[in-house]
Amino acid sequence: MKPKFSLCGLILVLALILTGAAMADDPKAAASQNKEPVAGAAPAQDSKAVTGLTKEPVAAPPATPEGKGVAGETKAPVAGPTPAVAPKAAEGQASPPAAPAKGYNGKVVDAQTKAPIAGALVTLGDQQVRADKDGVFRLEGAGETLKLRYPGYARRELPTSELTGSNTEIALTPFMVKALYLSSYGLASKKIREAAKEAIKLNNMNALVIDVKGDRGFIPFKVDIPLAEEVGAQKTILFKDIKAVVASLKEQGLYLIARIVVFKDDPLAAARPQWAVKSKGGGVFRDREKLRWVDPFHQGTWDYNIAIAKAAAEAGFDEVQFDYVRFPDNRRVGFAKPANQTSRTEAITGFLKAAHQALAPSNIMVAADIFGYVMWNLDDTGIGQKVDAALEAVDVVCPMLYPSGYQFGIPNYKNPVKHTYEIVYLSLKRAQERTGANPLRFRPWIQAFRDYAFRGGDFKEERMRIQIQAADKFGASGWMFWNPRNVYPTGKFAD
Repeated sequence: MKPKFSLCGLILVLALILTGAAMADDPKAAASQNKEPVAGAAPAQDSKAVTGLTKEPVAAPPATPEGKGVAGETKAPVAGPTPAVAPKAAEGQASPPAAPAKGYNGKVVDAQTKAPIAGALVTLGDQQVRADKDGVFRLEGAGETLKLRYPGYARRELPTSELTGSNTEIALTPFMVKALYLSSYGLASKKIREAAKEAIKLNNMNALVIDVKGDRGFIPFKVDIPLAEEVGAQKTILFKDIKAVVASLKEQGLYLIARIVVFKDDPLAAARPQWAVKSKGGGVFRDREKLRWVDPFHQGTWDYNIAIAKAAAEAGFDEVQFDYVRFPDNRRVGFAKPANQTSRTEAITGFLKAAHQALAPSNIMVAADIFGYVMWNLDDTGIGQKVDAALEAVDVVCPMLYPSGYQFGIPNYKNPVKHTYEIVYLSLKRAQERTGANPLRFRPWIQAFRDYAFRGGDFKEERMRIQIQAADKFGASGWMFWNPRNVYPTGKFAD
């Protein structure tokens, strides 16, 4: 009987070999609130001030006016340690057992007032919980570093070994973000970069918002994302060593925010037309700037932008901020699924929640830009944005409160550029009253560019100061100034 069993065994082995080889082959109120188009500035060759810049001159794209020529959507961060890599088990040996999960208790408080920080996010490995109304949390997970964050405070990390008591008190230091925006070209230009840094120093500011994927879909530094290379998003590399650039800026005390334009992505839509938003006639939709968008219903668009966000976190940015995280404000378009208020909101909120979860281990702050009228509208403004849904998905909601963008005004204030304080303050207050959210969950974009809607002139020091006062009075976790050309006043506008 033994020869018979040997023959069967030989047949079985051959079958397994062949199987293995086969497996191996395999809106109404939203239209004018688009971010003001970014005017590119050719970077200077001298890059000594910030380590890691490319030295080759790169031609900048032309300004891309949308709508009426100018539109309006446009220290303490602690870097996370490099995660330890478990040793690979020798062939034939069992992998080492995973570290057992442990339970940790603590209480998150304000370092100055000792008041509890309700809703503080606490992360251990890939596990997250929020502190309760008393700042108390309990978290079970494996890992040696506890990570904490909440808007209006510097992020913090501490060894789990320091949680010795039943409710160890963990203090977070207040930190208000006071930022200017720079496009990738603005950052690469010595002249523009140094002027922005002078404005930051004069006005006691502490942050920069920098394009990681801008309005035209380009990523200005090398990323390990094959799709980015495939679609042409890597054609213009401005920074040969982004980690060195980030480190240099952080050494200067700057909190760095990575702006990622999400669904307005011309290169991706061109390379993946099956992911593109379609016109009613069946072709690929183009907006007022003749740029294509990708469909928020397609999972591939989510995965691509989340991968870019992870690359920003790995580069050392303190925050990822998603812009154009919406459907196009155009009724004559088609999508992969029927688009209505519910489906649009679920798609946008779903993407933001997925990104937030994917970025959890890095403890990076996650923010989303929304239209200013979203603070007032009860529906999704036709673009999938609702303020309450956004608050559930990200750490910080960043409404674009440019007075020039409120083309219909707000109740009792029909000319917004004559009432800049009221536009900023009342929009924030309206959203807070509707949602019951802590004011720190909001950080507005405010205007530093010339009015384009009401012939209201330029927005320089005086009007900038008024907008800051409104945001501060409300209690926001900071503010950010938008100027698409990266040109800011040389005078003092902030205390």
